[in-house]
Amino acid sequence: MNHLWAPWRMPYLKNDLTDNDSECIFCVKTNTDDDAAEHVLYRSEHCFVTLNLYPYTNGHLLVVPYTHTGHLEELSAEVAAGLILTTQKAVTVLQAAYQPEAYNMGINQGAAAGAGVAGHLHMHIVPRWKGDTNYMTVVGETRVIPEWIDETYQHLKTLWDKCYPPGEAK
Repeated sequence: MNHLWAPWRMPYLKNDLTDNDSECIFCVKTNTDDDAAEHVLYRSEHCFVTLNLYPYTNGHLLVVPYTHTGHLEELSAEVAAGLILTTQKAVTVLQAAYQPEAYNMGINQGAAAGAGVAGHLHMHIVPRWKGDTNYMTVVGETRVIPEWIDETYQHLKTLWDKCYPPGEAK
């Protein structure tokens, strides 16, 4: 019998996502000095890219504006443009890393739309492959992620820095 181990998902299953529910998880990442600990891959002038700690598939990224708002229409034109330009860079890195056949990209604005962090807008980038939704997801309500999140971070960070060297124009 094979065993599927994913102990890092237990806080999600217990609905214990943060140590301090009053603090925005994305604002914490905005203000950190330790990008590796927070799984932040890249910082541009207006937003940053981080791994989703509860991914749908391997390589599931979030592009997050520094502006703390839950509404797309409240972003300035510069920040909104930066969100899309940074999303393009993230897709380039994911393509180099995993060669997905497709992507789901989108924003869930508001709790009723499925936003897990409704107060801080963010773009999801989910790499997709034919057949990546199977009985585990449909029947077992379980997602199988084949790589530890710290390994995913190191892999993507190495590729990101190769594609977009630190210190170059953002």
